[in-house]
Amino acid sequence: MAKNLLIVESPAKAKTIEKFLGKDFQVKSSFGHIRDLEKAGMGIDIEKQFHPRYVVSEGKEKVVRDLKNLASKSEEVWLATDEDREGEAISWHLCEVLGLDPRTTKRIVFNEITKPAIQQAVAAPRHVDMNLVDAQQARRVLDRIVGFELSPVLWRKISVKNNLSAGRVQSVAVRLIAEREREINAFEPQSSFKVVAIFTATDNNGKKISFKAEGAKFNTAADAEQFLQSCLNADYTVKDIQVKPGKRSPAPPFTTSTLQQEASRKFGYSVSRTMQIAQQLYENGHITYMRTDSVNLSNTALGDLTSTIKSMYGEAYHQFRRFKNKNESAQEAHEAIRPTYMSNTVVENADWKRLYDLIWKRTMASQMADAQLEKTTARIEISTNKEELSATGEVIKFDGFLKLYREDRDDEDIQDDEIQEGMLPPLTVGQGLPLVEMTATERFTRPSPRYTEASLVKKLEELGIGRPSTYAPTISTILKREYVEKRDKEGLERKYRSITLKDNQLAKKENTEITGAEKAKLFPTDLGLVVTDFLKQYFEDIMDYGFTARIEEEFDEIANGKLPWNKLIGEFYHPFKEDVDNTIETAERIKGERELGTEAGTGKPVFARMGRFGPMIQIGNVDDEEKPRFATLRKGQSIETITFDEAMDLFKLPVTLGEYEGKEVAVNIGRFGPYVKWGEEFISIPRTEDPLSVDLERAVALISEKQVADAPIAQFDSKPVTKGKGRFGPYIKWNDLFINVPRRYDFDNLSQGDIDELIKAKIEKESNRYIRQWPEEKIALENGRWGAFIRFGKKMVKLGRKEDGSKYTPEEVAQLDIDTVKKMIEAELPGAFSKPAKKTAAKKAPAKKKAAAKKASKK
Repeated sequence: MAKNLLIVESPAKAKTIEKFLGKDFQVKSSFGHIRDLEKAGMGIDIEKQFHPRYVVSEGKEKVVRDLKNLASKSEEVWLATDEDREGEAISWHLCEVLGLDPRTTKRIVFNEITKPAIQQAVAAPRHVDMNLVDAQQARRVLDRIVGFELSPVLWRKISVKNNLSAGRVQSVAVRLIAEREREINAFEPQSSFKVVAIFTATDNNGKKISFKAEGAKFNTAADAEQFLQSCLNADYTVKDIQVKPGKRSPAPPFTTSTLQQEASRKFGYSVSRTMQIAQQLYENGHITYMRTDSVNLSNTALGDLTSTIKSMYGEAYHQFRRFKNKNESAQEAHEAIRPTYMSNTVVENADWKRLYDLIWKRTMASQMADAQLEKTTARIEISTNKEELSATGEVIKFDGFLKLYREDRDDEDIQDDEIQEGMLPPLTVGQGLPLVEMTATERFTRPSPRYTEASLVKKLEELGIGRPSTYAPTISTILKREYVEKRDKEGLERKYRSITLKDNQLAKKENTEITGAEKAKLFPTDLGLVVTDFLKQYFEDIMDYGFTARIEEEFDEIANGKLPWNKLIGEFYHPFKEDVDNTIETAERIKGERELGTEAGTGKPVFARMGRFGPMIQIGNVDDEEKPRFATLRKGQSIETITFDEAMDLFKLPVTLGEYEGKEVAVNIGRFGPYVKWGEEFISIPRTEDPLSVDLERAVALISEKQVADAPIAQFDSKPVTKGKGRFGPYIKWNDLFINVPRRYDFDNLSQGDIDELIKAKIEKESNRYIRQWPEEKIALENGRWGAFIRFGKKMVKLGRKEDGSKYTPEEVAQLDIDTVKKMIEAELPGAFSKPAKKTAAKKAPAKKKAAAKKASKK
């Protein structure tokens, strides 16, 4: 038994650290937090200065038992959890549970998992910093109070079935997305005409080179046309050439936020995926700690970078820099995210490669020389009207850091009128230029783009809301609660005009373009919009950006020992609780209702509103003699933007088209999109098609295509084999078995040999899968990846142990009878075999006449 027990958060980190410490240390993991606020009630004693009631987290009992056992046998226990507030809190919870004194227990921190860093930390331990623990407790307690008090308000006041909940940072994040969506919906594009001329000139080799020059913008087509008219029979002369030196400097090394943003732009990674990979890189010793808001680099790292850059690229490419943190609360002692050793240019793991390469290049570039540029601007005079055109070119004289890395930008940072600057051919003042053509093209202003996960993180950081450890869970939460959805948006066709001057003749043309297409953007759901409006109306502080940012600053004050944590909670709680009580008492129920018009023929009002099961259209009032009719909104439709015609279209489905081969053909929309129903078969309609435009002829064509796709492609054991593509990729189907087809096979040209091989492999795999089966009971004993388990219907149930507590051997598992297996299922799923008692239908009380519903005013 080792003399010292060192406890870390993750098993991966434990393995890496254990390699660096000698036989005197045993390294074990707590698997993250071991305690949390108890779930019963709020878990906070309001009357006793908000004292939190902690319990061992569900599923962590065995971890705690094992750590207690190891701690009792060790001479000394060391704590080495992460260096942030969460890590400090975990160390304190370990002290509380293991009976350690936080004032004397050795606590070590390190920014990287390398042998020198670990040995240095062990040589200079500290104790648990209770200020950091209190800051984490304050955040946890405050967020529990907000969630616990606000959620019941939402349940009572918003008419939906969802088990609604609210959070402090999450609600503000949803507000940002909701306000951006409304800004986009209200946006009215303005058009203008941009003039671009194409000229030719010869380069040094006598080769003709085309280049662009820009003219003025015109607000109307008439103004643009008048300008082009004035250019008829014009000569074009270079009036002036200006050559100016310029430079570009590299971005600082990564913080948590900038890494999330750049990984999203370059690779399309979600924030949570970026953090998952970064965590693995850190725990395996490849990068420094990945939750940081500092751009600082240690002297050791700067020295390593200097030697690496000079050896790889030469002296001229190195430029020493120290970056200053924009965030005043960033801790200078912490470092930016960087590789632990710059000499390690790659990592072998395929999942980690791209992110590691990005971190390595960004860190290297931060200490490389500026790129030296030369910008040339040529002013071109028009003889007939004395107006000017401007041609700009840029030449990189020395690439500097651009040799290695170029930072991407978000949509909102790219201006409409930006053009890619290239090189200009050699030009001289007074030189005449032949015009190829000049075009005035209609262009439209654009609204601010919807947020991506990365640009939302950037905005939250700008507003001072949240900290590096909160961004990923915040976004995951609002997506999980269905206040926000991440999806693509198809573009719409739009007409635009152009006027071209070529060969001294004007030509007008009307063109079309696809505009507004977006990928992986964050859209508020109708539920998110309704909840946001409600919270803004009744809980102004909670939804105020400045207030939320001030709370973060006060957490920082607690961490620095300047503010008692329960004082912050007390100042927040009492006015907040008063708002909660007043809202429950006085606020009306919210439906998020919008009147769209009246139905032709009946004169009944048509509403878009939130219903119990989500956004819907309602025709008629609840107090009418005839019951109202309802239709669910399609994916992508919103209560706020749906038109009257679009709403009425929802009542046109399902529609019967006729018969084909003696079976009825109908069109409808289901949870997976529009489909044709033919008898008992369902055939998907392509999402690009409007289901209302599908007639019988088109439906029959879709049915025929499906029949061809489902036709047998071969036989095996005298039974047909068909093929298809599902959510997990291409497959073949035989005798009710679905068999995935790996990429090494040519799916479009499967041979009989391929099919035989795939089916035989599947049969063999299935034969090894089942140990025993009781089909009539829907129970089976199966071999799994981690050993035998019980399959009960669709559920997987752990295999129980023998009476003496030992595990069953494979031979003993094969001999288990159905009664023993049922007892194991009953132990895991109490009541699994007891039949539910039949409920006696309650007699309905006489219905009270409902008050007439208030009609919402048209938006």
